[in-house]
Amino acid sequence: MSTCRMRAVVVHGPGDVRIDERARPVPAEGEVLLALEWGGICGSDIAYWKNGASGTASLAHPLILGHEVAGRIAALGDGVTGLDEGQQVTVHPARLVGDGVLPDRIAGRTNLYPRVRYFGSAAFDPHTDGGFSEYRTVPAAQVRPLPDGVDTQQGALAEPLAVALHAVGRVPALRGRTVLVNGAGPIGSLVVAAAKHSGAGIVIAADLSATSLAVARAMGADETRDISRGESLPEDVEVVFEASGAPSALGPVLRSTARGGTLVQVGNLPGTAVSAALGDLVTREITWIGSYRFVEEIDDALRALRDGLDVTPVITHRFPLERAEEALVVAADPGSGSSKVMLRLGGGAAGGGMADAGASHIGTADAGMPGPGAAGVGASGPGTSGLGTSDSGTSNSGT
Repeated sequence: MSTCRMRAVVVHGPGDVRIDERARPVPAEGEVLLALEWGGICGSDIAYWKNGASGTASLAHPLILGHEVAGRIAALGDGVTGLDEGQQVTVHPARLVGDGVLPDRIAGRTNLYPRVRYFGSAAFDPHTDGGFSEYRTVPAAQVRPLPDGVDTQQGALAEPLAVALHAVGRVPALRGRTVLVNGAGPIGSLVVAAAKHSGAGIVIAADLSATSLAVARAMGADETRDISRGESLPEDVEVVFEASGAPSALGPVLRSTARGGTLVQVGNLPGTAVSAALGDLVTREITWIGSYRFVEEIDDALRALRDGLDVTPVITHRFPLERAEEALVVAADPGSGSSKVMLRLGGGAAGGGMADAGASHIGTADAGMPGPGAAGVGASGPGTSGLGTSDSGTSNSGT
């Protein structure tokens, strides 16, 4: 392959993802060229691949997937200062379109700005290509250097960890409080880790999948509830994070929330009419708040990783770039035992000490992690429903 070419994971329509060869970009003024090494598959990537759409954003043209990425700086455009070639970095995938001015009541909450270009999103035409490619140019302002001791595989987890930290930050004074996380997919398990990191007392994770609950325990959950085995949600929990996005879970989750308690909705709910039991929201005077993407919590995520927060147990599978479709299949399959599925994008380094793409553990469940197993109705995975389902496919970033 020519040194001026690169490979990219491109979705062309529903069920049609290809490894395309494209011209390697050249950084313009104020940009950097990244040699990307690792990318994490998100629910929006799965949605574009399966449905040709994610939320209200539909494909009009081929789109490079991916917004959870990290790599090294390969070149600097004119005028870029404070960054160096070879430096390990991740990316804040959001860029405001327009003047960035927000009403005073939401000043600083840039995640609520109405026009945002996000890596790997078809919300605008032309679309905003993502980072599942060997190289990508990025405005320098969106680049975040990785702290010492944080490798690029961990760096690719900073974006979903930022989503979790933002959700946890929606609740003041979490220290010492009991927390329930309903839905133990990738985002739910990261919420578990974020809650413990923020000082929560007892964190309970609930799901229909034993493999997802094993990941949640590895991420710091003190207790788990396997709904598929008839275990019930705890009662009177002060702070609840609903990470499944399943409308059928709302009634039981509201009932589990203490009177006067707080329910944070992290999992995306459908944009169409659904049936859900919501009576307890009123009679128990529950505060139900949403949590969407993040502001600058990606910086908090990097500091947490620097300080020793280990979120790598959320990674269950790794695939090389050329096996991206297989990786998407695994990430989308409730029976695969997957949580966070990673792509090794290239960039000339394995990152995180991982072996080359031909090694036996690339494209298989990690040693010591729960492997593929049978899944019951509503088990972990995208598009599933029911109490305790995990959040794969319902992440609230990247649409």
